[in-house]
Amino acid sequence: MTDFIRSLGRRFLNSIQRLGRGNLFLMQILRGLPSMVLRPRLVVQQIYAVGVMSLTIIIVSAAFTGMVLGLQLFNTLQGFGAEQSIGSVTALTLVRELGPVLTAIFFAGLAGTSLTAEIGLMKATEQLSGMEMMAVDPVHRVVAPRFAAAWVSVPLLALIFSAVAILGGYFVSVGLLGLDTSVYWGQMQAYVDWGDDVVNGIIKSIVFGFVCAWIAVYEGFDATPTSEGVSRATIRTVVHSSLSVLALDFIMTSLMFGD
Repeated sequence: MTDFIRSLGRRFLNSIQRLGRGNLFLMQILRGLPSMVLRPRLVVQQIYAVGVMSLTIIIVSAAFTGMVLGLQLFNTLQGFGAEQSIGSVTALTLVRELGPVLTAIFFAGLAGTSLTAEIGLMKATEQLSGMEMMAVDPVHRVVAPRFAAAWVSVPLLALIFSAVAILGGYFVSVGLLGLDTSVYWGQMQAYVDWGDDVVNGIIKSIVFGFVCAWIAVYEGFDATPTSEGVSRATIRTVVHSSLSVLALDFIMTSLMFGD
């Protein structure tokens, strides 16, 4: 029993210690962001690597999400005679919740793990140590551009996800199930508010992007410099990012849309 309590205490202290290191690491990254103005090419390259290369999974997932959402809503609302509300319900669901949340989770599973593995392998092969020997700060040179690119990419991908998913719902509702086009778009325009719905969804995606980028680069930088350590770091990136996104989504939804 004593060993079990000691083990729990050790894990708790290790978690607090890692959280403290993560916050100090974040301060280093934020101090390095202004220097990105002088090296925009690094950020553009990383935006292409983590943002543009994630477009395929985002677009395909969004299309099927919208189609499934339109089908389920039509079958459910038709029983209440409220199938005309499909457009507004679909748009509100996507811009408020599914767009930012699913985009952040997909991004963490694809681009986030890629960032973690890349930085972790650079650490394992002592490339980061070599930079330090040449008086080059690896946090400013390697980590900060990747963090900035990931942070910028998530909100843009979330907007694309929501737009494509709405079109997917339109395809099913109007093209396959026969709902009137003007009803679909009219209900959406009538009930979706730019400030309360769209802007709040963008704010969510910005926060999710910040957290996912932070976790991805920190796990890579803090990984044990072995192949096993890097693989465990990528797993932690997915798990911690997903749980953080879901927890933050609950908190932000309560603040934004709660009474």
